[in-house]
Amino acid sequence: MCICINCRHIHNCTTYLVIQKQHKKNSKFTSQSYFVPLDTLVEVNIYQNIDDIKFEWDLTQCLSFVEKPGNWIM
Repeated sequence: MCICINCRHIHNCTTYLVIQKQHKKNSKFTSQSYFVPLDTLVEVNIYQNIDDIKFEWDLTQCLSFVEKPGNWIM
């Protein structure tokens, strides 16, 4: 699971914006000021079946993480 969902920076984080684009989801960013996190680690899981390949993008480590549970809910 992406640690971003409980991070204070989720609404203006550039790395989370990239992950959202990879998931082909619309951004919920409300801020014009973008935050660039330090030392992030993005895990990409690849799932393949006969007809399809799917990618799961998750940010699993970030030195800029500041916990704020439920901050992703708008």
